[in-house]
Amino acid sequence: MALIKSISGIRGTIGGKPGEGLSPIDVVKFTAGYAAWAKQNSANDKLKIVVGRDARISGEMVSSLVIATLVGMGCDVTNIGLATTPTTEIAVTEENADGGLILTASHNPKQWNALKLLNSKGEFLNAQEGALVLDLAESGNFTFAEVDDLGTVVKKDYTAIHIQKVLDLKLVDKAAIEAAGFSVAIDAVNSVGGIAMPKLLNALGVKNIIEINCEPTGHFAHTPEPLPENLVETSEIIKKNNVDVGFVVDPDVDRLVFINEDGSMFSEEYTLAAVSDYVLGQTPGNTVSNLSSSRVLRDVTEKHGQKYNAAAVGEVNVVAKMKETNAVIGGEGNGGVIYPASHYGRDALVGTALFLTFLAKSGKKCSELRKTYPDYFMSKNKIQLTPEINVDGLLLQMKEKYANEQVNDIDGVKIDFADSWVHLRKSNTEPIIRIYSEAKSPEAANQLALRIIDEIKGLL
Repeated sequence: MALIKSISGIRGTIGGKPGEGLSPIDVVKFTAGYAAWAKQNSANDKLKIVVGRDARISGEMVSSLVIATLVGMGCDVTNIGLATTPTTEIAVTEENADGGLILTASHNPKQWNALKLLNSKGEFLNAQEGALVLDLAESGNFTFAEVDDLGTVVKKDYTAIHIQKVLDLKLVDKAAIEAAGFSVAIDAVNSVGGIAMPKLLNALGVKNIIEINCEPTGHFAHTPEPLPENLVETSEIIKKNNVDVGFVVDPDVDRLVFINEDGSMFSEEYTLAAVSDYVLGQTPGNTVSNLSSSRVLRDVTEKHGQKYNAAAVGEVNVVAKMKETNAVIGGEGNGGVIYPASHYGRDALVGTALFLTFLAKSGKKCSELRKTYPDYFMSKNKIQLTPEINVDGLLLQMKEKYANEQVNDIDGVKIDFADSWVHLRKSNTEPIIRIYSEAKSPEAANQLALRIIDEIKGLL
């Protein structure tokens, strides 16, 4: 059993005793805490909250608990049912709601679920807001409504509205996509992407769509995180069916991965770079990604004569930096594309439409387009620490050791070398240091990581 309470929400495994997993009692407690927070931050007498969920097995049970609790707290609920994370974010603003709850554990296995918390802008709560919700939930400092003040529930489907908003984007060219006559595969890992993505591709004029794991059963056909090692069978299907491009999404459809026509991986770190390449060619401006994302976005941005900025890890931090720098596009290297012309949230539907437009106008095969970008390789490692070790002090020593290099300490310590970088940051949930490194070959990335690990162990 596991229950992790963080600023972005509450996630845990289903079952177990209260406080040890995401039990029904925990679901009610944290939903009530969120509703109490929303009341404190709204001038409205009657609050409206949007609720959407992915297709995981526990989703209906968790959704019933969440909606009933919100009604019990006196909130009116717009229940959009099975919906992607970006669809739920869009629904909050379309409904002029006071907030939203997304019931998804993203790429976690089927035994997990989570409550992800949105503000009235359809964006994730920041650190201070999230801490207040947790405090309210833990203290029990909330009051349920009396019988005449209970909330109501309205059901709506926002998938079609979301898709139309994607089609309405200035840089999405349906005519170009349709004229290209693409054959496209989509692997939705048996979640809500199986509902939204084929409908989007149809709306974009794609005639030949090969659906892989598109039944939204919640029984994930493979490990749901869209990493190469989990997509071996998907790649083979794409290669055998002679498709032009394959798309893979995670269970809540905020991460997007491309697979080339020959079955090779475009690489999740290159999703944002390729979409940004297209956007910057049409609308010059700044870009943002988090510190642990590939250097390729910086290269693409500078190729267009624009400025790249780095943010601390976490979508809320990336969004804040994008607003601060007026970025025209940004996101995370895990395949998360944030396009402000649509909304400030990672959105695989938006990323798909922009990339298909780019691919159609480029006249290139998907693998050929990938070859236009420099090759970088990432190595992801961690060091297990004992709880009594001063991790902050350790990171400070590493910062001082590399003071002559380009160092960024807004989130741990990132050291930029001429042809590589390494990012050290402590985990928020366990006594480890995460060590991400990137270089121009897998060997160089691994060697850099091993060198840094040895240096940290030497300091210990």
